[in-house]
Amino acid sequence: MSGTPPTRAEGAPPARTDPPRAAPPAAGRFPAPSAPRTATKAQRTGLLVGFGAALLFSLWLFQGILTPFVLAMVIAYFLDPLATRLTRVGIRRSMGAFALIFLLMALGLVAMLLLYPLILAQIGILVQRLPTYAAGLGTLLRDGLQRLEETLGPDMVDQRLRDMAVNQAGAMLSWVVTAATRLIGGGFALFQVFTLVVVVPVVAFYLLRDWPAMLGRIESWLPRKNAAVLRQLARDTDRVLSAWLRGQLLCCAALGVFYAVALQLVGLELGLTIGLMSGILTFIPYVGSLTGFASAVLLAMGQFGTWNEVMLVVAIFIVGQTIEGYVIYPYLLGDRVELHAVWVIFALFAGGVAFGFLGVLLAVPMAAALGVVARYWLRRYLESPLYLDPPRTGM
Repeated sequence: MSGTPPTRAEGAPPARTDPPRAAPPAAGRFPAPSAPRTATKAQRTGLLVGFGAALLFSLWLFQGILTPFVLAMVIAYFLDPLATRLTRVGIRRSMGAFALIFLLMALGLVAMLLLYPLILAQIGILVQRLPTYAAGLGTLLRDGLQRLEETLGPDMVDQRLRDMAVNQAGAMLSWVVTAATRLIGGGFALFQVFTLVVVVPVVAFYLLRDWPAMLGRIESWLPRKNAAVLRQLARDTDRVLSAWLRGQLLCCAALGVFYAVALQLVGLELGLTIGLMSGILTFIPYVGSLTGFASAVLLAMGQFGTWNEVMLVVAIFIVGQTIEGYVIYPYLLGDRVELHAVWVIFALFAGGVAFGFLGVLLAVPMAAALGVVARYWLRRYLESPLYLDPPRTGM
């Protein structure tokens, strides 16, 4: 046998060569597409519209049970940087997640055991002394309006106006007491004991443990053509959202402690409750501060019956707003908070109207994401011919 390959005989037809056959699909797998396909604009639009509609429908359908899961997701989002740092120093992710969740739940339980009885006791004092507070508030307003009448004359301030002002002030004080009682009682009824103690910690632990893997899996599902843009939008959203939430957490904690301590020091009997409520409601820009201020001033007028102590309460809230506006935000956050106060207020109220407490939890993340997308499309518009095309000067 020689090493040379056999040659085709002269005049013989060429040998047939069959194309290679594709391997049959493995069991349980779909066959690969015959040729690469390009997604059309209609398909991309349909995907976005369908995903948005499915998300909104799911929120509407399951809003009654989603609250503990969203709360657990918020906890995992807050604790993820700490868990990542623990992983870098050699602690397993699962152990770090368990330690962080356990520590957070222990702190929450201690705070509830210490503060909740005190708040309930103060609410009881408020209900018992409400008639006395209403009488003191009426006397203070009547004296103030009488002095105003002596200054401006009976044509500007008369007896009927004084009586109407006193009655309205008493009605406002009664409304404040009713609202505070419902807030304290109904707020804890909203979060049932089973939900707080079992569901939220367990779900938060699993989310925190698997957070990097879940983000990586979601990133692998992004369409390849737009993956870079979507990743940048996600990073911008995370930067804006984390800065806003960090700022609000600092404001709520610092102002809550400051108001509670300061109001207790000036002798306001419900200073602890009003101070903590004012700090917690600070996450609603301006609305929360004004609500706490009005409640504290009304209660101070009813309890003390003199303007000196009332002005001390006013001074406390002025100092608190100064700390928030000139210390916390400029020095701790700088210009990283890119959520306008009006946009946040609208998002909170719109989320509450649409989905209740679940909507309030989701309002700020959705507002941050929509703000980032709106700024992205605005940059695209300012760089497009729609904006840069010069106006025509003639035909």
